[in-house]
Amino acid sequence: MYQQSLLQQHGDAYRGRMEHLPGDARDGTEHRAEISDFLQSRRGRITPERAGIIGGGRRRVPGLRREELAMLAGVSSDYYAKMERGHLAGVSDEVLDALARALQLDEAETDHLLDLARADSPVPVRRRSPKPTDLAVRPSLQRFLDTITGTPTIVQNRRSDIVATNPLGRALLSPLLDDPANQGNNARFTFLSPASRNFYVDWEQGASSLVASMRSHAGKNPHDRDLTDLIGELVTRSDDFRRRWAAHDVHFHRSGTKRLHHPAVGDVEVLFEAMHLPDSPGWTMYAYTTVPGSPSDERMQLLGSIAASETAPATGSSSDTTGTR
Repeated sequence: MYQQSLLQQHGDAYRGRMEHLPGDARDGTEHRAEISDFLQSRRGRITPERAGIIGGGRRRVPGLRREELAMLAGVSSDYYAKMERGHLAGVSDEVLDALARALQLDEAETDHLLDLARADSPVPVRRRSPKPTDLAVRPSLQRFLDTITGTPTIVQNRRSDIVATNPLGRALLSPLLDDPANQGNNARFTFLSPASRNFYVDWEQGASSLVASMRSHAGKNPHDRDLTDLIGELVTRSDDFRRRWAAHDVHFHRSGTKRLHHPAVGDVEVLFEAMHLPDSPGWTMYAYTTVPGSPSDERMQLLGSIAASETAPATGSSSDTTGTR
């Protein structure tokens, strides 16, 4: 009971801080800390050799010195120091682009830096909050999903909630969706359910990618209370999530390969493609395919047969069924 009470107190305190996730005008200190942590973490991974600086010498801490990064970005040391203290308001796009190049940021990281700067503007642009009707699955969208019979397809929001599936998608993600404790949420399943480590063969890699994607969404949507609450819950309850969240990595989850161990058919390797749904902001459709003729393809077809048999309407009268026993 004492440990549960301590955990609850820690969780409540963290949620109080997380209510002011990056860019929230109610607490600029939290946003400045977010900017500072991100820039320091990116600077710390660039070695002098990687940056093309000759004679870097011995260093007490890894990464470039502030003055070295300022030189590479073409700004004064004092100006960069101000940025790394969390002040990006008024910084021009040209300077941000130069900073991104100096830090050797990839596309997702550059996008995240721009989101942080945008949220630090004197009047941050507050994205429209979805109306209740925006959160419902349109009948036309569900009909479209249901027409896709040979490919598992799901729709997921920025919180990693599975909001819609076709029958094969539902069957593929049954370990996640069948357990009410997950609340249909992939992040909760990944970090709070032991079953996820059996289902996701490459759990470590997938978990890191998931957290990096969530941080990218958090940067774009600093006022999303549901996302904030979920992050606070996971930071409180999962050491694996908390460690990854502190790394400040960001990632676009657009395409790739997943290896799954499905309880009904065994190991399946799928390739996924992501498609955004413009009429449902924050919703992304994922389609999972297999290489034709591969063992994974055969197992996916078997899973489709199992799913079809479970959803098929019963035929014949009850007396006929009884007579065949």
